[in-house]
Amino acid sequence: MKSLLRTPLAALGLLAFLTNCATTVTEKEKPTVTSQPMAAPVATGATRPDSTGAAATATDARVATPVPIATAEPAATANGLPAETVGAPETAAPNTPSATAASAERAKEKKMTAADYRTMLESADSRLKTSPKDPAALLQRAKAKSYLKQYKEAIPDYTAAIKYQRNNPDAYYNRGVNRLMMKQYKAAATDFSGALKYRPDDKESFFGRGVAKMQMYQYKPAVVDFTKAIQLDSAYADAWEYRGISYSSFDKLSEARRDLERAAKLNPDAAKSLKRYVGNDGHEPIKPAPAAKPGTGYHPRPGYKKPATPPATSTPAQ
Repeated sequence: MKSLLRTPLAALGLLAFLTNCATTVTEKEKPTVTSQPMAAPVATGATRPDSTGAAATATDARVATPVPIATAEPAATANGLPAETVGAPETAAPNTPSATAASAERAKEKKMTAADYRTMLESADSRLKTSPKDPAALLQRAKAKSYLKQYKEAIPDYTAAIKYQRNNPDAYYNRGVNRLMMKQYKAAATDFSGALKYRPDDKESFFGRGVAKMQMYQYKPAVVDFTKAIQLDSAYADAWEYRGISYSSFDKLSEARRDLERAAKLNPDAAKSLKRYVGNDGHEPIKPAPAAKPGTGYHPRPGYKKPATPPATSTPAQ
């Protein structure tokens, strides 16, 4: 799955976020990332998942001076995890890779060719002929189908993989990315929550869930997820960009500018979102918003229109 996100809104590096994530917004409403099929939240640091997000890594990204991270944390549980992951972490399936290893594997898969994905599919088919309930083979076949953009056909295999191994975070994560590509945002958010239940430190699952929430116009809850992703990786360019776009959607312009400027330092392509969402090419200071129109509670600003639909999102990497 090549680059899915890189159309505006980095998207979810998930399926990246898959391929070029389909979006319902106008060019002006899109962020700067072009994603690819099934590769959404894969971006690490300034790297844009181009299996959903083109890869462009800033070599100095991790040594840059730390930037204060805005707090938009939800109520936390006793173990410090967001309320949405109550009960986490639970015991994951045996041999489940760490979040870091999972990210590396997604990055590797996004670079594969269509021929590689077909071989991956054939291998899984062969294993399933003798072991039809093998969750690993079912997940492999589902991922291969997703990378080949056979999203609808992949769902039954993801679901079966989860049925036979309910504590596998990779199955939930990849089904979430697949559902993002199918525009099933509520179901996608639920799947990313399932992944976080068994791997609570997976930044890409937080990113993917944030993208799903953005597509449902839930910008404030999306900020919470992007904030968590940033706390796990302060050089996660797509998370900074998407959080900035989310802030701009409810007129937190100072926060939006800060995040988008940070994203642009990590990934120059994010400068497009800086210009699009805060205006003036990001050079002039943000001016105070005019008084709200009577009875609307909405503060307009020159050249800005409330999006009719959420910004285009990138998809997390598979």
